[in-house]
Amino acid sequence: MPTSSATLYGIKNCDTVKKARAWLDANGVPYAFHDYKAQGIDRARLESWVRSLGWETLLNRAGTTFRKLPDADKTGLDEGRALALMLDQPSMIKRPVLDLDGRLIVGFKAEQYEQAVR
Repeated sequence: MPTSSATLYGIKNCDTVKKARAWLDANGVPYAFHDYKAQGIDRARLESWVRSLGWETLLNRAGTTFRKLPDADKTGLDEGRALALMLDQPSMIKRPVLDLDGRLIVGFKAEQYEQAVR
């Protein structure tokens, strides 16, 4: 397996993040874990993700945190408002986000990880 630099971003207690971590561990992929509930997310990193992936891909509209927002905060979203929401409440960022040498994978699918690390 090629040497790579991997960082997994997410929240420690998230089931999908746990699955991704278990897969990485089982497949011997070294990675750093960044818990954005504990460590937050810096604006520059989030903005670069938005440029690469689009805010629509990163904003977790299905999560409890987003659903609990007042309707006024959920309507008419644009990149600026979505960025502000995700910076203010990082649990609104879809997870996990795997940064594998600058390639970003949002969510966890074993086949996608398999393909990315080979």
